Amino acid sequence: MEPLELVPGRYIGEGQPCFVIAEIGQNHQGDIELAKTLIRRAKDCGADCVKLQMSSLPAKFNRCALSRPYMSEHAWADTYGAHKKRLEFSHEQFMELQEYASQLDIPLTASAMDIPSVYALHELGVPFIKVGSGDFHNLPLLRTAAATSKPLVVSTGMSDIEWVSKVYEELTIIQDPPTPFVFLQCTSAYPTPQEQTHIRVLDTYAQMFPHAHIGYSGHELGIHVTIAAVARGARVVERHLTLNRNWKGSDHSCSLEPHELRELVKAIRTVEAALGSPLKAFQPCEEACHMKLGKSLVAARRIQAGHMLEESDLVAKVADPRGIPAQRLDSLVGGYLNRDVEEDESIMEADVL
Repeated sequence: MEPLELVPGRYIGEGQPCFVIAEIGQNHQGDIELAKTLIRRAKDCGADCVKLQMSSLPAKFNRCALSRPYMSEHAWADTYGAHKKRLEFSHEQFMELQEYASQLDIPLTASAMDIPSVYALHELGVPFIKVGSGDFHNLPLLRTAAATSKPLVVSTGMSDIEWVSKVYEELTIIQDPPTPFVFLQCTSAYPTPQEQTHIRVLDTYAQMFPHAHIGYSGHELGIHVTIAAVARGARVVERHLTLNRNWKGSDHSCSLEPHELRELVKAIRTVEAALGSPLKAFQPCEEACHMKLGKSLVAARRIQAGHMLEESDLVAKVADPRGIPAQRLDSLVGGYLNRDVEEDESIMEADVL
C-alpha cells in the first residue's frame, strides 16, 4: 500500500515514522487562550498534529438531550445543551486557532461530530477529518466526510469486526475513487482498563483490511500500551492532552500531561529505531564483540601439510580473529593444508587449498 500524505509533507505508511496526534478535544474548557497553550505544549512535546472537536449542537443532539438537566461533577451549566455550548468554539475562534497553530508549524484539525461540522471543517481547509467512535455507525456522516476527498482518520470503538468490515467496504468499494483513510483500534471507555485495549486487533485489521492504514486511539492510563501499539504496527496514534488530570471535564482523567506526552513521543521514536529491518544481518556495532569473543577454527592436533581435513581435525575457539570463522567448518572439510600447523594454532585462509 502506498504511503498516505496525512498532512502536507508528512506521510504515514511502511518506512514512515508513526504520526502522533495530540487530542485536545474539549480539554480547553472553552477558553481559547488555554487552547493555544495546549497547542503550544503539543508542539513542544513533539506531536505531529493537534486535534479539537467540532459540533453543531442541534445537529448532534435532539431537543430532549439538549434540555435535560446535567448534574455531573463535570458540568459547566445546568442543562446538557448549555454545558456543551460552553465548550464549543465559534467558526472565527477555530480560524484563530488554525492561524496560531500555523505560526507554530503544527497542523490542526478536528473531529466532525455531525454533518454540518464535516462541511465546516472542509471549508476551513483542515488536512484530514477525524470521525470519532460515536459516529462510526453513522453512515451518512461517513459518506459525507468521504465525499470531501480529504483523508479520514476513523476510530472504531463500540464496534465489532462485522461492522468494521462494513465500513471498510463502504470506504474502499462503494466510494469512487476509494477514500484514503486510517482505522484506529479504540476502546471507548475513559479511562480504558488495560486488559480491554486489545491491541492485537491491529494484527486483525492489517490482515483483513489491506487498503486501510492502521493506528491506535488510546484512553488508558499511562503510555506503555500506546508504545506497544506502535511496536505492533500502528502508523498513527492518538492520545488526549491536558495540563492537569484533576481538572473538571470527563476526558482529563484519561489524558496525558505534557511531560507524559513528551516521554511517549520519545519512546515511540526509540521503538521505531529499534524495529529496524526484518532482515537479520551482522551489525556494525557487533564488530568489537566479534573481535573479542567470536570463535575461529584452530587445529585439534598437529596437522602436516597435504593432509585432507576432517571435522575432527578442527575445533572452534576464541583465537586470532583473523582466522577462518567457526561457521565455515563444513566448507573446510575435504580441503588440504599447504603447510604444517601445530596443535591449537589458528587456521588462516592462506593455509587451505
